[in-house]
Amino acid sequence: MNNYMKHLLLIEDNDEIRENTSEILELGGYKVSTAENGKVGVEKAIADKPDLIVCDVMMPVLDGYGVLHLLNKNPELKGIPFIFLTAKAERSDFRKGMEMGADDYVTKPFTDIELLTAIESRLNKVDLLKKNFESNAAGMQQMLDEFSGKKALENFTRDRHVNHYKKKQIIYSEGNHPTKLYYVEKGKVKTFKTNADGKEFTVGLHTEGDFIGYVAMLEGTVYKETAEAIDDTEIAIIPIEEFSGLIESNKEVMQKFIKLLAKDVAEKEEQLLGLAYNSLRKRVADALITLQTKYRKDQGEKFSIQISREDLANIAGTATESLIRTLSDFKSEKLIEIQAGNIIILNEKKLSDMLN
Repeated sequence: MNNYMKHLLLIEDNDEIRENTSEILELGGYKVSTAENGKVGVEKAIADKPDLIVCDVMMPVLDGYGVLHLLNKNPELKGIPFIFLTAKAERSDFRKGMEMGADDYVTKPFTDIELLTAIESRLNKVDLLKKNFESNAAGMQQMLDEFSGKKALENFTRDRHVNHYKKKQIIYSEGNHPTKLYYVEKGKVKTFKTNADGKEFTVGLHTEGDFIGYVAMLEGTVYKETAEAIDDTEIAIIPIEEFSGLIESNKEVMQKFIKLLAKDVAEKEEQLLGLAYNSLRKRVADALITLQTKYRKDQGEKFSIQISREDLANIAGTATESLIRTLSDFKSEKLIEIQAGNIIILNEKKLSDMLN
């Protein structure tokens, strides 16, 4: 990538940091404009339409979150890559910025290499997407050569910013408009719906290698469910613009998500049929087998999982008290074992073949 013509806007209120950072970026081969506060930064962004914006979080007049909010409201500026500079170490602050639409953050104090690498990585992704949108046949073939087939999603999810979610932490909420695609790199996630009485019903279980939140993006609607971490989880964040650009220009990726969507619909239909016609015992047995199918890593060992009884009841579609009684029955029948809260499946075949 030729950095020489790339125009960066640096918004930083500290004079010394602004001057030093600007010098670093110019030495890196970029054209650099600077602003001493958020208000001036927004004005320069509107006037210059830079290729990328580097912005401090804590500033007088207008802070970094305010800058990002105003940029997102402007159709001409919304797609400009945005990197936060922040001295804050709390992950919640990072997550707030990412959920608002920032592409990355660099923590102060940072090295020259850290900042330049973050900028180059983001500009490379933008350049790739620009190639995706070329309408001529040669441009399309070049895009497919660089970013296609089995490697497309692997390349798409590599080197992304990763958010860390604690157990029970919400990732996205039912009724909100999607701004990000989420890719589970580590951990477990459930998606659930809530009725008017506040009762939860789990509609999906997800683990490493799963995309979540894509249904609302494909439909162009709000989230129909809430996503929550079952345990400590790491999730890569992909802006909606990049996801839309990729599926519109790459038929292999579009087919991948169509298959995921079809599988999702089929699983929900089967789940609804089970809730309508299966006995309590069979629903609990099916829930345990579903957990094993989704989260088992070693086929040679008995499956064991730490899950709250409330979560398991929501998966089975029953009251927590009824679930606990059924688990007690399964334990007496030597179908499962319970040790320190962990549920261990002892007889997978009998649980799978359980009759109504």
